Amino acid sequence: MRRVKGISREALEFILEASRSSMPREFAGLLQAREGVISEILILPGTESSEWMAWVPVYMLPSMPIVGSCHSHPVPNPAPSQEDLEFFSRTGSYHIIAFPPFDERSWRCYDSSGRRRDLIVIESNRAQTPVFRPE
Repeated sequence: MRRVKGISREALEFILEASRSSMPREFAGLLQAREGVISEILILPGTESSEWMAWVPVYMLPSMPIVGSCHSHPVPNPAPSQEDLEFFSRTGSYHIIAFPPFDERSWRCYDSSGRRRDLIVIESNRAQTPVFRPE
C-alpha cells in the first residue's frame, strides 16, 4: 500500500466540481499521488454513469500506480454501498465519496473495507507549480 499523507486542495476541488457538474448522474475517477499527496484524478475511457451508479472499466487500468478512487453520490448519503466496497477492493486504499451540496465539507474518505479514514487537505503553492513542463 502506498502511504498517502493528504489530498491537494486542487484535486479535491476538481472532484467536488466534477461531482456537482455530473448531477443527477454519479461521477467516478481514480486517484494518483505524487510524493504522498493525491494530486491527480484519472478518468478512464469507457467510464459510465447513471443516477444510481458509476462504472469504471478496471480492465483499462494503466500501468501507473493508483492509490484509490473517487465518486459521487447524488443524494446526501456518503456511506459506501456494497458495490462501492467491491470496487474499493480492486482500486487501492483511499476512496473519496462526494455528496450534495458538494462543498468543502461534503466528502468522506474510506479505506478499502469501508472504514472512515482521515485525509488532510494540503494547500499548494500555485505560484511554484509548473503549468507546462517541456520534455
